Amino acid sequence: MNTSKKDQAFRIEKDTLGEVRVPKDAYYGAQTQRAVENFPISGLRLQPAFIRAQAIIKRAAAHANIAAGKLDKAIGNALIQTADEIVSGKLLDQFVVDVYQAGAGTSQNMNMNEVLANRAIEILGGNRGDYAIVHPNDHANMAQSTNDTIPTAIHIAVVEETHHTLFPALNVLQSALKEKSRTFDGIVKSGRTHLQDAVPIRLGQEFSGYARMIELGAERITRSLDGLLELGIGGTAVGTGLNTDPEYRDRVIEDINRSTGLNFRRAENLFEAMQGMDAVVEFSGAIRTVATSLTKIADDLRLLSSGPTTGLNEIQLPVVQPGSSIMPGKVNPVLAEMMNMVCYQVFGCDTAILHAARSSQLELNVMMPVIAYNVLFAIEILSNGITAFTEKCVVGIKANPEVCEGYVEKNPALATALNPYIGYQKAAELAKRSIEEKTSIRELVLREKLMDETQLSKILDYRRMTEIPGNDKPQEK
Repeated sequence: MNTSKKDQAFRIEKDTLGEVRVPKDAYYGAQTQRAVENFPISGLRLQPAFIRAQAIIKRAAAHANIAAGKLDKAIGNALIQTADEIVSGKLLDQFVVDVYQAGAGTSQNMNMNEVLANRAIEILGGNRGDYAIVHPNDHANMAQSTNDTIPTAIHIAVVEETHHTLFPALNVLQSALKEKSRTFDGIVKSGRTHLQDAVPIRLGQEFSGYARMIELGAERITRSLDGLLELGIGGTAVGTGLNTDPEYRDRVIEDINRSTGLNFRRAENLFEAMQGMDAVVEFSGAIRTVATSLTKIADDLRLLSSGPTTGLNEIQLPVVQPGSSIMPGKVNPVLAEMMNMVCYQVFGCDTAILHAARSSQLELNVMMPVIAYNVLFAIEILSNGITAFTEKCVVGIKANPEVCEGYVEKNPALATALNPYIGYQKAAELAKRSIEEKTSIRELVLREKLMDETQLSKILDYRRMTEIPGNDKPQEK
C-alpha cells in the first residue's frame, strides 16, 4: 500500500465517532481536530490568560487526584509538568479552537486535555496519540467537566488580568489626573452646562472630577471581583460533584490559590455557580462604567483643546503625530480619539456578555467561550488604551491660562453672582444685554451705577466664586 507524503504528515486517532486525521506533530488530538474543521469561523482564539487559567486548574486537579489516590503518581506528575509548561507560556500554539465553537467550551476543554495527555505521554517516553499511556478524559480530565472547569477558568483569568494589568493602568491614570488637578488649581475658567456658558470653575477642579471618576471606577471593579472569587470547581457536570473525592474541591482551590497568590473560595452554591454567569455580568458592568467615565473624559479633552484658533483652546494636548493627509500642520487629539474607540468596543463586549449570559438554560450556560473572550478582550484593550492615553496624552497636557481667564471676563453667566444683590430678574436683563451688546457684566453694572467698583470687585472675585463654602480645602502639595 502506497502512503503519500500528505498522509505521512498526519496520524490517525480515534474518538467515539470514529477515526480522525490529526497533524502528526500536534499535541492536540481528535476532538480538537474535529472542532478545527467544524468551526472555521473567525480565526480568533481564547487568550493566553485563559489558557494559563485552564492549565492552573488542570495542575491543581492532578495534585488533588494524586492526593486522593485516584491518579497514578507518574501520570499525574507528567500532567503537572505539562501544566507548568503551559502556565509558563509554552505550547500556546497548540490551542487552536475558534472562539465560536461548541457550546459551553467542550472543544476548548478537550483541546487542553489532549495537549496535556500527549505531552505527558511524550514525557513518559511514549508517542503522541498513544492514549493507553495517558488518556485525555480518564486522566487529564479526571474529576472534572467542561461545565465546571470553563467557568472556573473565566473567573481565574479575569481576576488575574484585572490585578496584573487593569488596576495598574487605572492607578497611573488616576494619579496623573490628580497631579493635573493640583497643577491647574490656580486657573479660573468658565464653567459650561448644556455646552453653554455657566459660572466659573477652576481648571483644577474640573480635572479633580476626572480623577475621582477613575478612583470610584476602580473601587466599583474591586467590589465586583468578590463574586468572581467564588469558584464552582468540583461541581463536574451539573453541580452534584459526581466522580469527585470529598476532599477534591478544597484541595483544588488551595492549589489554585498557591499558584495565583489570590484568595479564591468555594462557591456557596455549586448549582448557582454553574447555571449562571452573573458574577461576570456584574464585573463587565463595572468596567463598562469605567469606560463610560473614560469616554466623558476623552470627549472633554477634545472639546477643551479644540481649535486652536476657532475652538475653546483652554488646554493643549501633546502633539504625537500629523493630523491630516491634506491639511499641512494640522494636529488632532488622536489619543483621546483612540480612548473613545476603545471604550465603544468595551461597550460592545459588555453587550455580547450580557446577551450570552442570558442564555443560561437549566443547569448550564452554553455561551461561555464568547463570554470568556469578550471579558478578557475588554480588560486587555482597556488596560492598553488607558496606559497609552495616560503616558502619551494626560501627563503632557498644558493649560492656556490667558485663554481661560479671557473667557471668564466675557461670560454673561457672571450675572448669577449678582442675584443676592439686584435680584434674578435684573441679573437676567444684564446677562441678555451683555450678549447683545458684547459688553462684560462688570462694565454694565458700573455704567448703570448699580454698585460701586469696590463692592463689585468683591462680588466678581472669580477665585472666590469657585470656592465651595465650608468645603474648599487647599490642594495637596
